[in-house]
Amino acid sequence: MITTIRRLGNSRGIIIPKPMLKEAGLDEEAEIALERGAIVLRKPRRNPRQGWAEASRKLAESGDDQLVWPEFGNRNDRDLQW
Repeated sequence: MITTIRRLGNSRGIIIPKPMLKEAGLDEEAEIALERGAIVLRKPRRNPRQGWAEASRKLAESGDDQLVWPEFGNRNDRDLQW
């Protein structure tokens, strides 16, 4: 497929057909890279735990970091040597 490169301010852009975006799994964001002379778009790769440290810090600061389940022991815990 050939598409026109259009002027967008000081940048350039193209129109990507909706079926192609859907098939590629692209919705609101895309990771863009230049690989061996080709412009490549892909779904953003995210760390599954991205943002957890900040969220944990906010919970601790607000005092809302209590255990949901109270601690409870196992049947033979008293036999363990620490």
